[in-house]
Amino acid sequence: MANILLLANINCDRILRLDKPLQTGGRFHYQDGGLRLGGGGANTGLGLVWAQHNVSLVSQVGTDEIGDWIVAQASTQGLDCRMVQRFNGNTCEMLLVMTPDGERTIIRPQRPIFTLAKQPNWANWDAFYINTSALGADTWALAAMAQSKTLVVAQLAKDERPRPCHVLIASITDMQGRCGQDLWAFAQSISGDNLQYFIVTDGENGAKVYQQSGYQHVPAISADVIDTTGAGDNYAAGVIHGLCSGASITDAMTEGARWAAFAVATPSSVPGDKLKNYLAG
Repeated sequence: MANILLLANINCDRILRLDKPLQTGGRFHYQDGGLRLGGGGANTGLGLVWAQHNVSLVSQVGTDEIGDWIVAQASTQGLDCRMVQRFNGNTCEMLLVMTPDGERTIIRPQRPIFTLAKQPNWANWDAFYINTSALGADTWALAAMAQSKTLVVAQLAKDERPRPCHVLIASITDMQGRCGQDLWAFAQSISGDNLQYFIVTDGENGAKVYQQSGYQHVPAISADVIDTTGAGDNYAAGVIHGLCSGASITDAMTEGARWAAFAVATPSSVPGDKLKNYLAG
């Protein structure tokens, strides 16, 4: 069991299920799939809770009823939300537009600026995960890495902002048009000299992990795709679980692939009963 701090968003997702794939200028019918808890904080955190880790969330929601609903839902499901900040204003729903092939398009309003408050005592944390644009995330990461026992894992940002960490994760889509150089050199330019591993996922083609000495490939685990929402979050959670359990990086990536396979086979962004049963068994 590890103490894991997640710096990631929590959302109220409204699901719209379309009758056909999206096309520019098209007309579509949809079914309203209702509201569900989502965001990287929930998608990553719930599996880690089921794996018996202590998981705390740093995020930001409004002081309205939707914000109350989000915090209540996350807390009920085992996430410690005492470090979730509240801003004066409304928490807008995220629209997740799902097509029959399981792919999704996310439509969201511009988020209010999220500035991190006082840092936690890093001696109390075994792992710190970053998947947000919060101001001050790089400062927190550097301080966490100064604690020899705190593993820092981060998702590559959508822009070129620094992501100091030990393990940087990106998808092949994230990398398109961004790297005309050696991938390890690119990752070090983002994450600094403390970087140990750079993982690039590629869906059904598996993932590669890059180091100074080269790279290794870890295959994906096949699944019947129902909903791809949250696959990357669940992959990261599996990797974190593996590393916190003492696994090698490739074994941790295999665990991440397994968690992602459970995620895409579930009609939800948060992990479902298949992952819960796997972890309970």
